[in-house]
This record gives sequence, structure tokens and C-alpha cells, in this order.
Amino acid sequence: MTLRTIDHRRDPAAWAQSLGISREAVELYLDCDVIDLHVDSFIWDRVFGYDLSQRHGHGVLGARFYSQVDFPRILEAQVTGATWVITTNPAVPGAENRARLFQRNLERLKSLITAFDEDFVLVRNTAEYRAARRAGKHGAFIGVQGGNALDAPGALDDLDESILRITVVHLSNSSLGTTSAPVRGADTGLTDRGRDFVRGLNHKKVFVDLAHISPKGFWDALEVHDASQPVLVTHTGVKGAFEHWRNLDDDQLRAVADLGGTVGVMYQSSFLGDGFWGGEANSIVDHLAHIVATVGEDHASLGSDWDGAICPPRDMPTCLELPRLVHLMLVRGWSDTRIRKILGDNFLRVVEELRG
Repeated sequence: MTLRTIDHRRDPAAWAQSLGISREAVELYLDCDVIDLHVDSFIWDRVFGYDLSQRHGHGVLGARFYSQVDFPRILEAQVTGATWVITTNPAVPGAENRARLFQRNLERLKSLITAFDEDFVLVRNTAEYRAARRAGKHGAFIGVQGGNALDAPGALDDLDESILRITVVHLSNSSLGTTSAPVRGADTGLTDRGRDFVRGLNHKKVFVDLAHISPKGFWDALEVHDASQPVLVTHTGVKGAFEHWRNLDDDQLRAVADLGGTVGVMYQSSFLGDGFWGGEANSIVDHLAHIVATVGEDHASLGSDWDGAICPPRDMPTCLELPRLVHLMLVRGWSDTRIRKILGDNFLRVVEELRG
């Protein structure tokens, strides 16, 4: 099936005018690989029947919490690739039950993507993404949020090869380790099972994603992580720009960079230092700037967390306003090369290093 969208490549000046930004910003944006490390829209499909194939507006909450992305808008926004995420329900009792539910959700997500094969293609590595790009299609990676979807004995042995990365823990403690969220209680880090889980991901060449993990868990994971493989933190803020429990400190940034990985900056306004209900896109660039200043421009990426119950900046409430980020970067005097790296090239380099 084919999705109907507006093709802004035909009139970049009109898109720039509608956004109130420079044509230069839109033209550079359209010439880039634009890849989002963390899109959580599938959870709304699963739980509430949010139809990803339909073009939605801002919803009843003005694109807060949900209705920030769907398949038509991701294409119209010229987002050339993204990691579409399956989030684990921690309330499901029993590892075997979670594993079965995950498998059903995986097949459902894959079916949604492949149903629109004129515009989308499932990809597992940089080579497959580039082939999709040449064909004019969106390259859809798949990720998992919450390793407790796969904490049953032997679950990683048969892991579907489409899975690119797994966030070890999410917003609650699990058999694998401790979350960064304040509800965690004492920070006990990773469990022995969690350490084995990291080793298992390394063996399968699946990225270890250290978003959401507690500070001790972060370092526990790196202690057992294969030093020859890069690591990801797909959606986070950084404490050097705004002190928050959800954000990484500079030592953590350096550890990710030392392994050749990249850090995706998310769009939740309160994590960026603005009001909970929405701030400004410039705050995203502040966090990217701190990463660049601390570890260089090769380790910063975009990891929106669209539709992950976030309240994004009010001047960038959905994916359709993404060129505004490029405009703000150009205003700061950033080079085209740096902007290309942040929008997609850094992520592609990291994926190519692990998977080709």
C-alpha cells in the first residue's frame, strides 16, 4: 500500500516559509540522512488503536503525550530512518508471558511496516538502510525498550535478527537491574542476570542501550560490555545543560564516546530544562551543544522519544517541524558537516561499525 503525503522536496521555499525559517535550513535538511533513534508511537497503536497509517492532527492535548508521529507525517517530514520501539509492559507477570507478548507485538509491528512497502522497509544495518534510501524509502529499524521482555532463560538465543538494540531497563526496576527513575529506591545497579544480559546482547551484536538505567547500572553494564563494540544511549538529556535525574553526566558521555557510540537527545521539555508542558526547540540544541563541547561532534544524535508520553517544545510539537532544529544550528554557526553528523551520519557510522 502507498501513503499519501505532501512532498516538500518539490517546494522547499514554501516549507521554509510555513515554518518561519531559512530556505537554507530546509534545503540542508532535505539533503541529509535524518534518523531518529527512538520513536515510541507503536505503543499507542497497541494500547489505544492509534492507526499509524492515518495522518493525525495534534489530538486533544495539542501534540502532548501522543499524536506527534504517524506514517504519513514521518514521510512528509522526510525522516529517512528511525528506530521504531516496542516498549515492555512491566505489569505482565512472568518472564515467559512477557516473552510471548513481545513476540506478538514484534510480529504486529513488522506487519504494520511491511504493509506499506512502497514507502517503508525493515532494515537491520547501515547497508540495508542505504539501499532503502536509494529506493526512496524510509528505513525502519526495530528496538526494544525494557530488557525484561526477554529476560526468560534462553530468550536471547532465538532473538529475531531484526532487533537493532535493547534498552536494558525502563521506568521500573526489573530482574536485570535498577532504573534511573526516582521510584527505584536504592541504586543497586545491574543484577547478575543483567550482566549476563549485556554479554548476551554483545554476543548477538545487538546494541546495548543505556537510556533509563541508574548511574550504578550504567557503570556495571560498561564493566562487562565488550570493549570492541560501540554502545548507545538513544534518548536522554545531559546534566551539563540541565541537571535532572533522567540525564547523563559528563563522565557518562565520555564513556559512550570512548566506545565509539552516540547519544540521542530527547525532546521532553522538562528534561531539557523548560516547563513540563513545553519549552523551545533551542533547548534541544543546547543539549546537543554540550555533547559536542564535551566529547566532540561525532557522538551526538537525535532520539526524540516521539509519542513516548512526552511534552515536546511548543515550536516543534511534531516531526513536521524538524527543519527548525537545522535553522537553530545554522544560527549558532554550526557547519553543514556537524549538522549532517547529528541528523544521521553519527548513528549510521555506529551501526555500520557493529553490523555493517
